[in-house]
Amino acid sequence: MNSSRSADSNRCAGVSRRSFLADTGLGFTGLALSAMLARAEQPFDPTHSVWTLPDGNPHFPPKTNSVIWIFLCGGLSHVESFDVKPALNTYTGKSIDETPFADVLKTSEKNIVGGNPAHGNRKVIMPLQTGYKSYGQSGLVVGDWFPHVGSCADDLAVVRSLWTKDNDHGAQLTWHTGRHVREGGLPTIGSWASYGLGSLNANLPEYVVLGTPTGDCCGGAWTHGAGYLGPEHAGVRLSADPAKPMPYLTAGKDGPTRDEQLADLSLLGKLNTLSGIDYPNDRDLRARLKSYELAFQMQTAIPETLQSEKETESTRALYGMDQPHCRDFARLCLTARRLVERGVRFVQIFHGGGGGGAWDAHSGIKDNHSKLAAEVDQPIAGLLKDLKQRGLFSDTTVVCGTEFGRSPGAEGNGRDHHPAGFSAWLAGAGIRGGTAHGATDEIGFHAVEHPHYITDIHATVLHLLGLDSHRLQLPDRQRLAIDHGEVIHQILAG
Repeated sequence: MNSSRSADSNRCAGVSRRSFLADTGLGFTGLALSAMLARAEQPFDPTHSVWTLPDGNPHFPPKTNSVIWIFLCGGLSHVESFDVKPALNTYTGKSIDETPFADVLKTSEKNIVGGNPAHGNRKVIMPLQTGYKSYGQSGLVVGDWFPHVGSCADDLAVVRSLWTKDNDHGAQLTWHTGRHVREGGLPTIGSWASYGLGSLNANLPEYVVLGTPTGDCCGGAWTHGAGYLGPEHAGVRLSADPAKPMPYLTAGKDGPTRDEQLADLSLLGKLNTLSGIDYPNDRDLRARLKSYELAFQMQTAIPETLQSEKETESTRALYGMDQPHCRDFARLCLTARRLVERGVRFVQIFHGGGGGGAWDAHSGIKDNHSKLAAEVDQPIAGLLKDLKQRGLFSDTTVVCGTEFGRSPGAEGNGRDHHPAGFSAWLAGAGIRGGTAHGATDEIGFHAVEHPHYITDIHATVLHLLGLDSHRLQLPDRQRLAIDHGEVIHQILAG
């Protein structure tokens, strides 16, 4: 006799494994087990298109297991990094209206940003503030601020035709959620991944945040929050310092022993389980139950994960941890690799956070970008190379983006915000390396070829994870089509 049929025939009517565990109060361990069994009891139907509660399974075969999402706060200049525009040197000192493509720019502005004037419409064109060269077999052109990342050119897919509606630093929130800061906290891309797929390692959060996020003025905690998906899917902020990875991770020398903690939490688990029976739809309670279990497991898992000193000297040097100017960000990138290696689903790394962001170079862009690029260039390249040498490149997708670009025109000796055209790149699992997709015009003012709203990056990343955002969306929460985005198939491998 089929064993599953035998098991089903002996099951008490109306009693599932989940309810049995809950009703008998198996305590703290039972809470985690019951959650896993609940997901396991929901069969995976790849043809199903009607919304159901996510069960931890992808909607279709995924191309990646984990995502490392690098965000440069304040606005990287696209025209001097990954969409270099030599024509800026040709037209230096001229008004944009004096260039041969002034009319094209006006038309594309109406078509792409709905007629809203771009913030970065400074009129007098500023020359390039750095050099550039082509790299690899692909011949991808990268600005001289990023020589280490440039050496990885054949692994990169650069999208050069991004645009966003937001001309201020609310664009930082838009990059992560698809909506402006004035619209309040909405789910971030990391929280959607957590909600749709859950964890690969029950001892670690599925969504981890490293570095200092943007300030409260420009999204703050909303840039790594979960909005209406519930607090259990929000990013968990960690410090890369193994001595102080997060507040209150350990009980301290005068606190309870591990056995005492386990006994306390087991009792607490039983009491919360009883509350869960009475209030099965209380998402705050669910988040609390999950946080207790996770916090207990993290007391051991987090300190071990952050011990980058266990890495070889050659690995640490690959990231630049032996270089004072980039050591801090190198530690974040190395920590990200150690996290995905241990099954963390989504790692979000901020650079230059706080306030509007360090990359917001309204003045002194040459000094500003030279310094900041030196802090991130080798660590990011080291991350890509390390993932490859460890066999993780085929399981991990890396995204490097910023909120908007910077204007072709001058703002003194800096560049203004520029939402009408900018760049981001992806690498790793599921990505066609050595690719430049889309284009801005000759001076980098507008996305004119294959324009992509920033949520197209979201849709692409979710697609690589095996998720369809339309099938994740809660029925009582309406989203615009542009919020879901469209997959950028042209940069996908195979």
